[in-house]
Amino acid sequence: MGSMYKDEQDDWMTVCLKYLLFVFNFLFWMGGGVVMGVGIWTLIDKGEYLSLLASSTFAVSAYILILAGALVMVTGFLGCCAVIREQRSLLSMYFSCLLVIFLIELVAGVLAYVYYQKLSEELKQHLRKTMTENYAQPGKEGITRAVDRLQQDFKCCGSNNSFDWQHSVYIMSPEAEKRVVPDSCCKSMTLQCGWRDHPSNIYKVEGGCITKLEHFLAEHLLIIGAVGIGVACLQLAGAMLTACFIYLLYKEEEEDFSDV
Repeated sequence: MGSMYKDEQDDWMTVCLKYLLFVFNFLFWMGGGVVMGVGIWTLIDKGEYLSLLASSTFAVSAYILILAGALVMVTGFLGCCAVIREQRSLLSMYFSCLLVIFLIELVAGVLAYVYYQKLSEELKQHLRKTMTENYAQPGKEGITRAVDRLQQDFKCCGSNNSFDWQHSVYIMSPEAEKRVVPDSCCKSMTLQCGWRDHPSNIYKVEGGCITKLEHFLAEHLLIIGAVGIGVACLQLAGAMLTACFIYLLYKEEEEDFSDV
């Protein structure tokens, strides 16, 4: 009587775990889409700004998220198949995939956090030099577009202030045609509007473009870090559920074998 009750209890636990894992995998699959979406959004939304950064850590974090999101979606489908079939080999493979993806997303989260700490210093050291030395120079069209978009999107002028442009290679060259700032500094951008640097004509923002870009990148890095670490923690829960399910299936196989 006691053994029969124990068998029924084990069966009930197996069924509960099976459906719980199935629901988890569906949510996990949707989470993969969210993770991949955040990575793609990070690269597409003002992705031109990446050319203004000294290191590629920001872009690498986003690419890692895209890779992890794609793996999560594939793994979520594999998990559903493994749970339905109740195959220990498939479940073990699924468990291993969860741990690998956990490590990948943890790396993305840690990279985002580490870069977040260094972001301010990197921008202060690199952005002014990039804007003054590379703007409107041959072969630097990508940087020129990025600077123009940066100043128009964030309504700023110069790395720290508009006076930074006085020392730029472009403004001191004949190509500037007596401009004191690039036309993208203007509130109403028109051809040669950069002749005047009066506050009524150009953006005068305290802290310049460095402050604006730092705030923008910091927000993105926090989202990357939060999503990466959040989904990684969710995967740990899934890994524990999977381990329990594999153990119950193993026990059932042992009992069936002993009955024979």
